[in-house]
Amino acid sequence: MNLLSSTLQHWLASCHLTEYEVDALPSDASFRRYFRLRRGEQSYIVMDASSERTSCLPFVAIANALRAHQLHTPDIIASDFLAGFLLISDFGDRLFLHQLNHANKTERYTLAIDALILLQRCQEVSGWPLPVFTEQFMRDELRLFQDWFLTKQMGWVPSTTLQHQLNRVFDYLAASAAKQPRVFMHRDYHSANLMLLPDETLGILDFQDAFMGPITYDLVSLLRDCYIDWPDQFVDENVKTFWQRLELPSVSLEEFRVWFDFMGMQRHMKALLTFSRKYQRDDNPQYLQYIPRTLQYLLSVSQRYSECLPLHRCLTEVKAQCAE
Repeated sequence: MNLLSSTLQHWLASCHLTEYEVDALPSDASFRRYFRLRRGEQSYIVMDASSERTSCLPFVAIANALRAHQLHTPDIIASDFLAGFLLISDFGDRLFLHQLNHANKTERYTLAIDALILLQRCQEVSGWPLPVFTEQFMRDELRLFQDWFLTKQMGWVPSTTLQHQLNRVFDYLAASAAKQPRVFMHRDYHSANLMLLPDETLGILDFQDAFMGPITYDLVSLLRDCYIDWPDQFVDENVKTFWQRLELPSVSLEEFRVWFDFMGMQRHMKALLTFSRKYQRDDNPQYLQYIPRTLQYLLSVSQRYSECLPLHRCLTEVKAQCAE
């Protein structure tokens, strides 16, 4: 059985690729599909976004913009925006997530934070206006969290009083994030979208959904990763290092940590809605395994702030329900 559609095979032939071995690669939380093509010693990646064609143009535009900031993104070898096909360079198999351990975590995360500092300096993408991660957009995601995770996934319905309290928490988190400086935001800057390249530099993937948004969003995605977790002390040390390197004279470390925590709650609710929607809507259970870690992040952080205690009560009930 050929893994590639006939349309994709014909397009590759037009790119002078006709004799190759093909392997399917793990997909991300989208409808895009990825394949590795091998021809002799050469290796390529094909992205089939035929059901998400609009993701190809931003991928190419953002890849070029980030490369101009000395970041490593795949080379674009060929593209067909109308069909939704990209042929790009192969970063190999050394996924950042699988290269991490307690002995090397400091070195590895220094590399990732170095790259994040550069990434946030990208303020403009030629040929693709970056959307803005607005306060209203955040509120909408938080309400989707309630719809897909709390209601559809967990079957949990709050009382009228708790619902009003939850709405106030959602508004509070969105307003807090909107106060932060706005920078280039990868939106999925975590260990499963980073690669270690042969020269030990960092390759960046899956950036086509980038926004202009809060300065702590990608940092919390990296340090409170849904796929791997680290001791609080290690996270705190890296938050401090990042804050020091930003040189924000009007923002204290304490305020920055609050931003980080509140942004993390919004980010993790977004992750829970995505994991639940993939299962409930798309019949894809792959991401259910990451719900307990993500839920624990929310429980741990929400109990620290009086403004977020209604959310903590809600999540405590949900976790108890999971254990039944």
